[in-house]
Amino acid sequence: MFDVEIKKLVDYGISTGLVPECERIYTTNQLLSLFKEDNYEEPVGEYLNTQLEDVLRNLLDEAVKRGLIEDTITDRDLFDTKIMNCLMPRPSQVQDKFWSLYEKSPEEATDYFYKLSQDSDYIRRYRIVKDKKWKVDSDYGKIDITINLSKPEKDPKAIAAAKNAKASSYPKCALCMENEGYAGRANHPARDNHRIIPITVNNNKWGFQYSPYVYYNEHCIVFNGEHTPMKIDRAAFIKLFDFVKQFPHYFLGSNADLPIVGGSILSHDHFQGGHYTFAMEEAPIEKPITIKGFEDVEAGIVKWPLSVIRIRNKDEQRLVDLAEYILNKWRGYTDEEAFIFAEINGEPHNTITPIARKKNGIFELDLTLRNNITTEEHPLGVYHPHSQWHHIKKENIGLIEVMGLAVLPSRLKEELELIEEYILEGKDVRSCEKIEKHADWVEEFVKEYDDINKDNVTDIIQNEVGKVFVHVLEDAGVYKCTEEGREAFMRFINSL
Repeated sequence: MFDVEIKKLVDYGISTGLVPECERIYTTNQLLSLFKEDNYEEPVGEYLNTQLEDVLRNLLDEAVKRGLIEDTITDRDLFDTKIMNCLMPRPSQVQDKFWSLYEKSPEEATDYFYKLSQDSDYIRRYRIVKDKKWKVDSDYGKIDITINLSKPEKDPKAIAAAKNAKASSYPKCALCMENEGYAGRANHPARDNHRIIPITVNNNKWGFQYSPYVYYNEHCIVFNGEHTPMKIDRAAFIKLFDFVKQFPHYFLGSNADLPIVGGSILSHDHFQGGHYTFAMEEAPIEKPITIKGFEDVEAGIVKWPLSVIRIRNKDEQRLVDLAEYILNKWRGYTDEEAFIFAEINGEPHNTITPIARKKNGIFELDLTLRNNITTEEHPLGVYHPHSQWHHIKKENIGLIEVMGLAVLPSRLKEELELIEEYILEGKDVRSCEKIEKHADWVEEFVKEYDDINKDNVTDIIQNEVGKVFVHVLEDAGVYKCTEEGREAFMRFINSL
């Protein structure tokens, strides 16, 4: 049985191109060494169409049986990256092939690297497919919704092990270059099978990799080679376009650089991009604007729930200059009537979430105005999901959500299924502890439908979740999509 699983995995490596046929014996021996096995009888025949998840599960069971690991999700995840690393090309080989393909076309290079990242199980396909995804029509276009199920929940043993793990500052964070090939530990993911493409951005060493959780197609991360904090400034705009010029089929954006409206890792300068068209990109210009001194730059307010200024020009340097000008103005802008304060007691509140792309030979930059002020009524942020929507979405609105993709917590899978059951059976949602927080919402939307049955209940609930997310985005907009909000927006535009 063990020999068969080893043969299946080696055949998988050869069929996917991870391993050349000439390295069959070497790869087999690396795997045997990992399992502390001295004997091996190669099974006869080829194993085609191997399901990687099944092979890894069987080999991990074997590792548990042999006492090599504990039977926990964390230990299994740490060990299966070691298994896959036996099949992996060296970083230099990956880089050489990437840049060789890049000479033909940037798209061929990224196609190769994306496939490698999946075949190597760095991106765990069989977990990603568990994510629930759907689209919802809105006044702003088709909004993407996903319930994230691909991040495994840690069991009590793993949580205890992480708590008791020896403190370490290596790697400094999950985005550092030092993660490439790192074995991992109880409180840091294993990256034995992780590969990074070194690139130059704004004359500095940066890294290019894919997110292991791929919330959308070719979800990539571009990160500084040094562990340095995020900052939105002129250099950030230059970096965005430096990347887009090298990979014109990708967009690239940045989280804001302040808490509440920023991303989850503000300690390491990085961007996120990919090969995907979000609703925000397709949203039209609602009101063209002209900015003094930049009359040659096409500009306008985007029809979007957040407050977005889109600027376009063939010369990306003009966009960098204008973006810096708008950012500096916004950093210091206060409009008490619109409840926008640049700072309070020395704490800055205004920043920008930028997204760069190239379309039909023209560079484009979306500048999303953000503000992280809090009040007693809204302690998590005035321009943050309001409490009435927290039953669906309470977390910060970062870059991905700004563009129109909701990343919702895994708890919703079970909760929405329970809501379906309670609606169809006419039971009181308030009577169930797990879903009572949804009761007001459910009672409100069921009134809108004449007939809810087993054939349409899922679609109805998914559509209503989408409506909640649109409200969440509207909450995050510093200027609302109302006549009063647009007047306030134009006061800022006229100040430029």
